[in-house]
Amino acid sequence: METTTAYARPELLQVADTVARDKGIDKDEVLEAMEQAIQKAGRSKYGQEYDIRAEIDRRSGEIRLLRFREVVDAIENEATQIALEAAQRLNLEAEIGDFITDPLPPIDFGRIAAQTAKQVIVQKVRDAERQRQFNEFKDRVGEIVNGLVKRVEFGNVVVDLGRAEAMLRRDELLPRESFRQGERVRAYIYDVRPETRGPQIFLSRTHPQFMAKLFAQEVPEIYDGIIEIKAVARDPGSRAKIAVISRDSSVDPVGACVGMRGSRVQAVVGELQGEKIDIIPWSSDPATFVVNALAPAEVSKVVMDEEQRRIEVVVPDDQLSLAIGRRGQNVRLASQLTGWDIDILTEAEESERRTEEFRTRSQLFIDALDIDEVIAHLLVTEGFGSLEEIAFVAVEDLAEIEGFDTDVAAELQERARNALERRDREYEERYRELGVADDLIALDALTPGMLVTLGENGVKTLDDFADLAGDELVELLAGSDKGGAKLELDDANALIMAARAHWFDEADADAAVPAPASAPAGKE
Repeated sequence: METTTAYARPELLQVADTVARDKGIDKDEVLEAMEQAIQKAGRSKYGQEYDIRAEIDRRSGEIRLLRFREVVDAIENEATQIALEAAQRLNLEAEIGDFITDPLPPIDFGRIAAQTAKQVIVQKVRDAERQRQFNEFKDRVGEIVNGLVKRVEFGNVVVDLGRAEAMLRRDELLPRESFRQGERVRAYIYDVRPETRGPQIFLSRTHPQFMAKLFAQEVPEIYDGIIEIKAVARDPGSRAKIAVISRDSSVDPVGACVGMRGSRVQAVVGELQGEKIDIIPWSSDPATFVVNALAPAEVSKVVMDEEQRRIEVVVPDDQLSLAIGRRGQNVRLASQLTGWDIDILTEAEESERRTEEFRTRSQLFIDALDIDEVIAHLLVTEGFGSLEEIAFVAVEDLAEIEGFDTDVAAELQERARNALERRDREYEERYRELGVADDLIALDALTPGMLVTLGENGVKTLDDFADLAGDELVELLAGSDKGGAKLELDDANALIMAARAHWFDEADADAAVPAPASAPAGKE
């Protein structure tokens, strides 16, 4: 091939410099795109089979077009390989694996070649710009940004952030909020995704953390870490609750967030289109935290169920509507803020319910243990709620009840155990009538009461049981009135996995035994 010297094109460096500044990307990335464009044009001219590469000198702008051939023992492709002997005639120091380069004459770009080169450069620059945008914004998730509305598409707002565009979707806007082109908007970056059409930056004005970040901008104590925002719950555009705690006992977290004459909280309220904000002191004690979260309602009493993370709140009769809030808003936000399920009762409802529970439990003991009302009332008053508790508690605990002794306690336990045996026999007859399968009956830890409940709900075989989810099983048994039919979630999951064990055993057996090629006639 004809050889030539490299030719200088200093204007290339100027162009690369301008593009790099305009697009906010590295100059080297622009020059690499140009090299690939020249390389593509070179292969179009000399043949796609050749390994032709372009190099642009970073100082002078010189363009060198080179043909690369790898030094090999045995040639398989003459276009890209050269034998060792031939290579050593060109370069005495050539070894296997080295490359021999031949300079090529400059390319006279035709219209098609120039257009192709331009497309390559534009695409590479666009890719580099997208990568730059992604790298810049992927670490900014969780920040508040300011931008200008570029356009509005079907209610979705496209925001110009200066070095990138972001999407503020309609469902991430506050209710009845609208923006026009050119307006300034402040929002929270909640996600950045690399997609084929470029990085997608998603903004939100309804995200709970948007409010938290706004407070951090308005309250220096939060920014400095003296006050910490522990939880936020929002009904966007309507009402919100924010829980705060101070690391310095001399700083009032609620007062600092409210500010002088409410100036700090009003700045946040103004940004959120008038959203009402309750600022609540956080507490490590769940009961205290729930009581605080239900403000402004007053609370008389709380009863906690830590296993179910459920809390029962009793309020004065005249505080019920305030505690629940309009359309249940107050209690819903309090539940989101604390992470506890909250049931609200009035004092009258709670009294009535406890009276009914007392009467029901007393009647259960009267009927099952053949005792009078006085003894039944004593048992309920001492906290006994089921036959199982009486049957299997230590005799000494029963004997400590006022008016009881060891003999009375032993007699009560004997009667309770007999009652449980009678009940279980009745349950056994019932689940047999329902057609509950033996393989399900044989499953450990399922009580007769559970088997009756399962049978009445159509769960009659081991496969039926194995198809259940853990929370589904707990809920099914929780709604049962059968004694001994309650189950915790961990125990439910363990039982379901035990029921599924035979599926894996059968799968292993099928994999181990090859299927016969054909079956004899008349046999299965």
